[in-house]
Amino acid sequence: QVQVVESGGGLVQAGGSLRLSCAASGRTFSGYAVAWFRQAPGKERAFVARSWSGGITRYADSVKGRFTISRDNAKNTAYLQMNSLKPEDTAVYYCAARPGGTNQDYWGQGTQVTVSS
Repeated sequence: QVQVVESGGGLVQAGGSLRLSCAASGRTFSGYAVAWFRQAPGKERAFVARSWSGGITRYADSVKGRFTISRDNAKNTAYLQMNSLKPEDTAVYYCAARPGGTNQDYWGQGTQVTVSS
């Protein structure tokens, strides 16, 4: 069982920045794929960004050039740096960690991001 805990959400004005953190348990974090998703009120959960263990990253078109996913394997933590935030980025942000060699995603409880106009 992998425990995942997100943090770093909050209220920010449009154009501002936030950095979310995703801490995951386990001794092989370096082999995990880590992804961020978000869910706005009344909408389905949507993909934001993913980081694979080999360093490859992928982003949703809506956040390319503004958001950056990174990871510190020594700290078992992944990050989502969010710049140039827009009101439409308002959502609960979830982190999912997938141990290498599995198809099992472990989810955190989410962290609220609110961007005011």
